[in-house]
Amino acid sequence: MNQRIARTSNFVTALAVGPAPVLRFSVPLSATRRGARLARILAVEQLASWGLPFDPARLLVAELATNAVLHARVPGRMFRLTLAAVPSAMLRIEVTDTRGDRLPGPVPVVGGSFAESGHGLLLVGELADRWGVEEGPVPCKTVWAEIDLDGGH
Repeated sequence: MNQRIARTSNFVTALAVGPAPVLRFSVPLSATRRGARLARILAVEQLASWGLPFDPARLLVAELATNAVLHARVPGRMFRLTLAAVPSAMLRIEVTDTRGDRLPGPVPVVGGSFAESGHGLLLVGELADRWGVEEGPVPCKTVWAEIDLDGGH
């Protein structure tokens, strides 16, 4: 596929040449609470610049970035936020971290009731049309969520 590259600031957006352009935004962020917050802010700004709705995407970005910081942090390593959109069709949110050995699991249950933490992926499952985990390249994993922009039609 032919691609046209548009460079803005330090970010690169690749636009596929053809009937369905693919918008792409990717940025490395520090694996800190500040980095997770910045992921949400940057996602909202990027979606606004593309003219796409930022709900529920901002909640998904917040959850996935927070999970990367809290459960997959490796000192000195960053996580990556990637947004890819086919306007009027689909938005894909990806958060890649360097803890491929720690994959998301089921929501923990303590003594017959839900644990105090671990509910973030329940929220992701409710807000996203699809979500999953891709392993690799070593030592990484990517947790992704997709939202149908056409209302699922």
